[in-house]
Amino acid sequence: MENHDLDSVVEAILFVSGEPVKISRIAEVLCVEDFDIDAAANRLRDKFSFERRGIRLVKLDNALQLCSSPEFADYIRLVLETRKPPQLSPPALEVLSIIAYFQPVTKAYIEQVRGVDSAYTIGILVDRGMVESAGKLSAPGRPVLYKTTAAFLRTFGLQSLNDLPLLPEIDSNEGGKEGLQAAIDELQAKEEGL
Repeated sequence: MENHDLDSVVEAILFVSGEPVKISRIAEVLCVEDFDIDAAANRLRDKFSFERRGIRLVKLDNALQLCSSPEFADYIRLVLETRKPPQLSPPALEVLSIIAYFQPVTKAYIEQVRGVDSAYTIGILVDRGMVESAGKLSAPGRPVLYKTTAAFLRTFGLQSLNDLPLLPEIDSNEGGKEGLQAAIDELQAKEEGL
């Protein structure tokens, strides 16, 4: 299959899907290698960006998705009469940071780190699609394990969890706590910028 044809087929699949589609699934169906699909995605991403198109191709771990360009969000909101989703509160960002860096984690672990009940905040993050169940821990009571979702990656402009800012070394000195707060502030700035 020619590059142009492959690019067009990948674009059509992603457009119709509306959801992230695994690179391996597209490659399997088209009888090509994963790297061919990845190369097609890179060409499409560059083309959309260069032409200032209204869509962007985003890579989320090992999946691809078409999304609207962020610079046109205000126009889209006006036409579709949708409101901008409210920003995450500081406690929600804190819980989300704990889950993102240490996933999969239980509610008890999150509460141990934070020192407060976090059931309500976890519920909000689940409702917003930022975190989801990752099964249950093989321990008494079988507590639910939580992990981040593709919506989390998309919201914060990350391709994978490897793109998260590095956590500072936390020790007994204040520099460690300040570094952790700086990492949380960086995630919050990314959310506010989108």
